[in-house]
Amino acid sequence: MGAFPKHWLISGKGLLLTYLLVLLASHMVRWGQPGKAPYIEGQAFLQVEEMRGTMPTGGYISMAYLDWVPPESPDAPVLVLLHGSPMASASLLSTARALQGNFRLIIPDLPGFGGSTLRVEDHSILAHAYYLDQLLRHLGVEKCHLAGYSMGGGVALEYAHAFPGKLKSLLLISSIGVQELELLGNYTINHAIHALQLGALWFLQECIPHFGWMDNTLLNVPYARNFFDTDQRPLRERLMAIEIPTLILHAEDDNLVPVQTAQEHHRIVPHSELQLLEEGHLFIITRPDITAPPIIDFVTRAERGEAPKKSQATPERIAASLAPFSFEKIRALGIGFTVLVLLLALATLVSEDLTCIGAGLLAAKGVIGFIPATLACLIGIFIGDILLYLAGRLLGRKGAQKAPLRWVISEADLTRSAQWFERRGMLLIFLTRFFPGTRLPTYFTAGLLGVGILRFSFFFLLAATVWTPLLVGLSAWLGGQMLAWFEIYQDYALLGLIGVILSLFFVIKFMVPLFSHRGRRLLLGKWIRFSHWEFWPLWKFYPPVVLYVIWLALKHRNPVWFTATNPGMPLSGLVLESKHRILQALQSSVAPFALLPKELDRREKFRQFKDLQKRSEFKYPVILKPDVGERGLGVVVTKTEQDAKAYFKKSRDDIIVQEYVEGLEYGIFYYRFPEDETGHIYSITDKRFIAVSGDGEKTVEQLILDDPRAVAMAPFFIKKHAGKLFDVLPPKTCLVLAEIGTHSRGCLFLDGTRLTTPELTAAIDRISQAYPGFYFGRYDVRVPSVQHLQRGEGIRVIELNGITSEATSIYDPRNSLYEAYRILFRQWDLASEIARQNRKSGVEPAPLRQVIGQYMDYKKHKKIEV
Repeated sequence: MGAFPKHWLISGKGLLLTYLLVLLASHMVRWGQPGKAPYIEGQAFLQVEEMRGTMPTGGYISMAYLDWVPPESPDAPVLVLLHGSPMASASLLSTARALQGNFRLIIPDLPGFGGSTLRVEDHSILAHAYYLDQLLRHLGVEKCHLAGYSMGGGVALEYAHAFPGKLKSLLLISSIGVQELELLGNYTINHAIHALQLGALWFLQECIPHFGWMDNTLLNVPYARNFFDTDQRPLRERLMAIEIPTLILHAEDDNLVPVQTAQEHHRIVPHSELQLLEEGHLFIITRPDITAPPIIDFVTRAERGEAPKKSQATPERIAASLAPFSFEKIRALGIGFTVLVLLLALATLVSEDLTCIGAGLLAAKGVIGFIPATLACLIGIFIGDILLYLAGRLLGRKGAQKAPLRWVISEADLTRSAQWFERRGMLLIFLTRFFPGTRLPTYFTAGLLGVGILRFSFFFLLAATVWTPLLVGLSAWLGGQMLAWFEIYQDYALLGLIGVILSLFFVIKFMVPLFSHRGRRLLLGKWIRFSHWEFWPLWKFYPPVVLYVIWLALKHRNPVWFTATNPGMPLSGLVLESKHRILQALQSSVAPFALLPKELDRREKFRQFKDLQKRSEFKYPVILKPDVGERGLGVVVTKTEQDAKAYFKKSRDDIIVQEYVEGLEYGIFYYRFPEDETGHIYSITDKRFIAVSGDGEKTVEQLILDDPRAVAMAPFFIKKHAGKLFDVLPPKTCLVLAEIGTHSRGCLFLDGTRLTTPELTAAIDRISQAYPGFYFGRYDVRVPSVQHLQRGEGIRVIELNGITSEATSIYDPRNSLYEAYRILFRQWDLASEIARQNRKSGVEPAPLRQVIGQYMDYKKHKKIEV
């Protein structure tokens, strides 16, 4: 057995494996534990049917409860106490002891809490009401007084609605209730917040090894499920339907369930009694001395028939209860307001503009006022942008080159921002607020360049003070119009809300840029790339071709038939083929090249590169490229020693050093049937390198954006020439934007098949037949002139690609999508016939396992892109 790798345990894979093993051990311990918390002394347990809403699931769970019967009064009135969330019945014991002797007290642990089964199908208040009914039927309780605390108040309301004949009175103690005054006031928004809470707690509980500890903490998944599964929208109707005596006992300083909730309940339950205590939400736990007396008094009066019922309500209160709810009261209150402000401020760290849009929609709904919404966003924006500034100040340019900053700030962004600062100074900080996408690199660069924090803060805060209320206000105005329709078409409210957010985001993302020339040209470039098929990504363009290759596979009765097309190339040149070996096999007409193995460190690679320059034709400019690559990835034209050093510093692959050949570049697609003596040219691609010409006024960036062809590849060209974007070229000075003959890197491809001559065909055929086992592929060549090409003279091969190469003449802008597919389908027909003839002569396709393995290696292969 080999030695255990040094430092393996602290490697990425070692740490991952260790984490997975510890997590598995944690789950095994949890699975072996009972699904309930330690119970209270004296608790009894009942097996009840598990519920999903109002319907049994067919399974059974355990329900823990206390049943305290006064020894001296076994027939005392029954009072049921329901706990809140996330606390179980233990939280009510202090008040229960203060009530002892007056009533028979039944105090259950609702499923999901305390000593009851923790993992159940449904944690909602509706399901809890039906669990409670099973318990009371088991205990033989026909009628009782029901008191619900906090979330337990919701259970009490659902029980009163489902079983109205079983209650003598109802007590709502700091109880939840109407949806409009719960948290942020809107079910969809609240549900989303509860979903986030549930997701976070589920992750902590299931993905962090804790060996059962978190299962018994207050803030766990059952607690989060209690809120997530509950729908409070019906509770307004439940409250308005109450006929029995009702006491509303609430705290004036309640930060969890605001006092306005109790006041609204008192209004819509016209016969209810309201008592407010100068305490906080936890008074039932901390102050049994002031909690028990009003409960004893009310239940005693209700038992005697002295507490008012709905039939005894005054006409004035009945009229008030029927008045529509005022949406002016829908404001985030207490902890809801605090949570909302914090959420908005934190959300700006993810997306400032989307948060402002969301804040405007909340203001339109009435969940929060316009001014608090705007201030919350402004505070979050201020903090986030100051953090960006400080990051630039403390980390510098090297910090931006490391994760996670390099994921969102490119080197080109920093360079462009630095140039902007040189030209526009503080005005830039103000203007970037109005152009999404420019802020992050600009503020980071401000810190990097040492701009004074007071000056920076003044200008960006000034801009944010203008931008934020405008965006929040626009969102509120548009959102208000749409939300008015949501009230009518409630079933489509969520989809409509998403539509409003996306519409507003579209305005910010695409309409705002239209106010600048740069923004308009960049949007034009996006449109060209979207609407012109030649710029489509592979996943969008190639599916029909893949289907056609699969059809050919059915004809060949072999899924990898194409690997028999070029027996002289590994897998016919499918993936991961070595360019160095292919160029060696060609023997002649190849531009001089050499290989620097990946085993060499970057210093040794550079030393050998310098030796090559001394004794051969590898003078600057020189081509450097990975031995394994595609579509021009990692290919650069190095013009200075600094360029070469930078390339070797980044590259970890085998590197090909190749002479830079002056002249015109063409792509020549060649094929030969094995049964024929000579081959043919299928297509020729005339490669044109895009260039812009200076006028003495426009910057390089402006020239790129104003060029009708370059604008389509503007993001690539702007990144490539980031260091000179603000240079002004003298009149008639030409700047070549693309130096690599690859379409995806900015080169213009034209159909040059008309240039085919017998002399050119003979020359390419002669080169090809010198490569044993090669029948099908595309050459990239350079020649001094068109005349040299047509005479078949002066051809220097830069590269040869096999089965996966394209007849790149299809990318001529004049070609239709239909014509492109026709050419490619014909190309694969040629490959198919070549493979058929090769198989006839004894060549067999590669094993499928080998092809799959090579493809998986290809997916893992890390390409460089300099």
